[in-house]
Amino acid sequence: MDTTLEQKLLHYAESHRNRRNVLIHCVCVPAIVFAVVGGLVAINPVVAGIALIAAVIYYAFIDPDRMVALRAAAAMAAVLAAMLALWTLVIPPSAILPLALGIFVIAWIGQFVGHHIEGRKPSFFDDLRYLLVGPLFVMHEMLPGRRQT
Repeated sequence: MDTTLEQKLLHYAESHRNRRNVLIHCVCVPAIVFAVVGGLVAINPVVAGIALIAAVIYYAFIDPDRMVALRAAAAMAAVLAAMLALWTLVIPPSAILPLALGIFVIAWIGQFVGHHIEGRKPSFFDDLRYLLVGPLFVMHEMLPGRRQT
């Protein structure tokens, strides 16, 4: 796998050049992350918290440049904390698992439709760690002033 976050994002972008695919990803990647958080909450909110801390630790080491890595970790920590709060404070416990599963399935269908449009396989087929790069790619794509491809 690539060393720097920039290299990881560039590699990820290679299979995300079609604007429709990128737009699909900007909807479906956050939905998948939201669904995974919900699934973890359905198992046990403590398990969800531990898993999210582990993910943030991964992001804290995603780049050899500590400031780049810590910015990525802080951004993901904020997003994951907001998602955890939604699942635990807003959504009724009995609705969590069915809602998370429904979102997960629909979002993955969207992802594969996007890659069909793109005509390229998903990056995570080469390396599963790209599943954790996807959310950062989406954040990068959504930055104000970002040149739209």
